[in-house]
Amino acid sequence: MIGPALILLGLLLGIGGWLLLRRRGTAWRVGRLLAAAPQRTLADAAALAEAGEVSYVRLHGRIDSDEEFPAENGLPLVYRRRRLQRRAGHAWQTFDDERLAVPFRLSEQGRKVAIDVDALGDGLVVMPRQSEGVAADLTEDAMRSGPLPELPPETPVRLLVEQISAVDHATAAGVPRRGPDDTFVLGPGLGRPLLLTTLDQDEAMRVLAADGRRELLLATGALAAAPICIFLGLLALLLG
Repeated sequence: MIGPALILLGLLLGIGGWLLLRRRGTAWRVGRLLAAAPQRTLADAAALAEAGEVSYVRLHGRIDSDEEFPAENGLPLVYRRRRLQRRAGHAWQTFDDERLAVPFRLSEQGRKVAIDVDALGDGLVVMPRQSEGVAADLTEDAMRSGPLPELPPETPVRLLVEQISAVDHATAAGVPRRGPDDTFVLGPGLGRPLLLTTLDQDEAMRVLAADGRRELLLATGALAAAPICIFLGLLALLLG
């Protein structure tokens, strides 16, 4: 009886771990893609695009732009996303989303690959500026994309500001393609989103896990234990 029981436990752990990861939504997928995409140089990306080869790769370089805009502190920015979110159960739901961006690229040793700015959304992983409060604190001036929604005064809300500076170095993952005027552009492809982070991999994973660290730890533990239980169950069946 112990063999089938261990196999069943392993299957349940695997299903439970997978469901917990699915609850994390895009964060889990972004982290997995950032870790799994093969690292290439900007020269490699240009060669892939030149040959018309569709490959999802990870690139690294310095942020470069001809059209920067200043942050409140004077820092030159190329991208800023500002979101107002409300707490809904265990998740945060966005009800106001403003983006300001200019064309920018990754540069490395004279090579340049542009980033498809219009495709950059939830695949952006940076250290956010964050403030929290309740809906009663909001005013119409806080809204950028429409009127203030009707929310119970005690509803938890937060403001997230994510930005990319022209002084940053970044890692991006996507499919390189030829652009206009003999340029090369990195964008989404092969059913995968465009990703970009100004953090190292460990920091990026911590940011992605920030809203559900306990769930991710449970999911990781369940998925790690599942094959062990199944193996032990099969071994018990063979020995029995």
